[in-house]
Formats: sequence, C-alpha cells, structure tokens
Amino acid sequence: MLLDYSSGGQAYVEDCEVCCNPISVNYEADDGNLTGFSAEPLQQ
Repeated sequence: MLLDYSSGGQAYVEDCEVCCNPISVNYEADDGNLTGFSAEPLQQ
C-alpha cells in the first residue's frame, strides 16, 4: 500500500491484495510524516 503524504491525509476504500475484500483506509500526514493510520475491514 502506497500512501501520498503530500496530500495531508486521505480516507478511501481499497481491496485487500490477499483476499480481495474491501478495506476502509484512513490516514493523516503532517509535513511529510505519517501522524495517524487505520485500516478496517468493511462488512459485506
């Protein structure tokens, strides 16, 4: 998983590379450093 720190953070849904189930990804970045990250499976 590649994260773009220059955006300041994002929230998006990505399919798992192993099982293909959707994952809700949220992260925050400040001044090029990762300051927060979470990844939770979505219920199907």
